[in-house]
Amino acid sequence: MKQRLLFIDRDGTLIEEPADEQIDSFEKLKFVKGVFKNLAFIRQKLDFKFVMVSNQDGLGTDAFPEDTFWPVHNFILQTLEGEGITFDDIKIDPHFPEDNHPNRKPGTGMLTEYIDNPDYDLANSYVIGDRESDRQLAENLGCKALILGDHFDEGTGSQESEITWSRIAEILFAGERTAEVRRTTKETDIHVRLNIDGSGKCDISTGLGFFDHMLEQIGKHGMMDLMIHTKGDLHVDEHHTIEDTAIALGECILQALGDKRGIERYGYCLPMDDCLCSVALDFGGRPWLVWDAEFHRERIGEMPTEMFLHFFKSLSDAAKMNLNIKAEGQNEHHKIEGIFKALARALKMAVRRDIYHYELPSTKGLL
Repeated sequence: MKQRLLFIDRDGTLIEEPADEQIDSFEKLKFVKGVFKNLAFIRQKLDFKFVMVSNQDGLGTDAFPEDTFWPVHNFILQTLEGEGITFDDIKIDPHFPEDNHPNRKPGTGMLTEYIDNPDYDLANSYVIGDRESDRQLAENLGCKALILGDHFDEGTGSQESEITWSRIAEILFAGERTAEVRRTTKETDIHVRLNIDGSGKCDISTGLGFFDHMLEQIGKHGMMDLMIHTKGDLHVDEHHTIEDTAIALGECILQALGDKRGIERYGYCLPMDDCLCSVALDFGGRPWLVWDAEFHRERIGEMPTEMFLHFFKSLSDAAKMNLNIKAEGQNEHHKIEGIFKALARALKMAVRRDIYHYELPSTKGLL
């Protein structure tokens, strides 16, 4: 089996980077939050080769004497080693940006031994860093990038939407939860792509504006990247478009969850103006729908209200999840939108994954 590698930046990734971008004294040294626990977990549980790759501008010059660098650097290595974190190789480039030297990141001059070498699996290796240059290095090497501080959703700024060492450990250990489904019949042609651990980015197009708006709630409030492109026989009616979209989305959720190890499994109740909506769900593998919501309008937008129950029943069946949905209130638009938002939050809660308790949440040992 080919060796996978982690090319790990130092300043800003293992240790915090000061304003002057030089760690030349112990007073400036501070480790990045979560690095010990999570990098030690990666080192213990996975088979990556660890390669530190660091630019140290002007190292060895009067501006950055080596005798101010090595004591701190060696202390960093000793401290990490005390937590079970060791490096198989260390590459440090001293050039300034204006030197345009091929060794300086994102150049790959220091890493030629790993390029076009049949012993290494670069396609399944990662660069872990904190800068755009680290992302570019990954592209130049032909591997993937995990950039600390990247926000999945720039609008939220929440910790859940930010790449942290905990998130990196989860991705490396348990994998990314993505899936793609194509469903084509004589009545509909549907393409769904899902990233459960995404940012809430949505690309929804079903031909039904209000349906698009509801489906977008799932991605946005569930913090999932969701693409749904549906072409249906709307010249007949809306039934096949809505039903088949629910089936394809449910199949995509089921695929993305994989073996369901480490997930919370259960998950929400939220108000929306005059309405109170609750969605309880269980990814236990047994589809069931309890629907307690009444609608008195025939349509909301282009969407028949009689199709609401049908959508959730099809979704429940395809995703193999138990759904219990209740809603009360006067405004029909608020009521169904509240249901979709509550579903999104329930999904977000239920799919949350804990790699430190990576077991099936079931006494049966099967979901």
